[in-house]
Amino acid sequence: MAKHIIGSTRELIPGQKKIVSLEGISIGVFNVNGSYYAVKNSCPHQQAPLCVGKVSGTTLPTKPGEFKYGREGEIIRCPWHGWEFDLTNGHSLFDPNRCWVKTYEVEVGQAEEEAPKLETFPVDVEEERVIVTINR
Repeated sequence: MAKHIIGSTRELIPGQKKIVSLEGISIGVFNVNGSYYAVKNSCPHQQAPLCVGKVSGTTLPTKPGEFKYGREGEIIRCPWHGWEFDLTNGHSLFDPNRCWVKTYEVEVGQAEEEAPKLETFPVDVEEERVIVTINR
């Protein structure tokens, strides 16, 4: 299991998303009200780029004749056919036990300080001359 740093929490504020490619897999990382979730950027219906779809809320269970809207920012809608998925667990809203999108674990931690990388070049000494070789 490889871990990949995709950015800082300052870059991914609540309501924002970032689509990244990790190990050849397109993944959307979402900040939902301060919690982070990652889902595969592929709708299971016809492999549309799910993470470019609209993020919104949904209607909630209520008594007949009532209308209640909630879960703002937790639901993603496929841009091609409107299939909706819960970003917090990947399950579809219409059939959560049989249709879902792949999710990935997200951690928020202290970034280790990376030492600046210095570009180096091969050096040879020939007949008391120092020669630097640059291969591009």
